[in-house]
Amino acid sequence: MKYARFEELPVWQAGSEPALRIFTLGEKPPLRRHRSLRDQIERAALSVSNNVAEGFERGTTQELLTFLYIARGSAGEVRSMLCVMERMAAFENLNLKFQI
Repeated sequence: MKYARFEELPVWQAGSEPALRIFTLGEKPPLRRHRSLRDQIERAALSVSNNVAEGFERGTTQELLTFLYIARGSAGEVRSMLCVMERMAAFENLNLKFQI
């Protein structure tokens, strides 16, 4: 199947969902108090879908693959931060279980 726009890509759609959840999570008091962590996790989460979009817009399969690997790295960064947050008392009452 050929896609005309990155918004049609299932990988972009799936990659944008965690970013939306992270931004919602960032509105809650525990993460508002940890500004640097909030900033880092929001940027990494948004980077997943942004890298998919950038790779698609580059127009070649090889560049798309390169940016998909970068997006995968950003997803790992988000997962790592969520794992650390799960172990912090400040975040014990938040639902941090994400599919990334």
